[in-house]
Amino acid sequence: MNASRAIVGFARNQINFTIVDTDNNHLRLLRIIEANPEITQRMLASELGASLGKTHYLLRALLGKGLVKAEAFRRHGNKLAYLYLLTPRGVSEKLRLTREYLAMKEAEYEAIRSEIEQLRKEFTA
Repeated sequence: MNASRAIVGFARNQINFTIVDTDNNHLRLLRIIEANPEITQRMLASELGASLGKTHYLLRALLGKGLVKAEAFRRHGNKLAYLYLLTPRGVSEKLRLTREYLAMKEAEYEAIRSEIEQLRKEFTA
């Protein structure tokens, strides 16, 4: 395989990984918001284990796609805050992403189970 093909293959794998990573982040964000609509972006960032900037970027993407809506409300001390709600489209997308995530994890499980079985056969041989 020449170097240019290897680089193209690597780039394709990186794109696929990025898409899966983004979908996983969107799914995690949708699940967190559904469980706690009054959560702040700072708390979301902490839950995701991501920077505040990345969390803001991901949240803006969900808002832009119409999966989440933000409603302003007053908190203690008359501070303005947001209530994040999943839209019907957001609920559908969360279900789709959950199905895909579950299928991916089941495939990983089966691959690991097969590998363990093969290793046990080698061990006893």
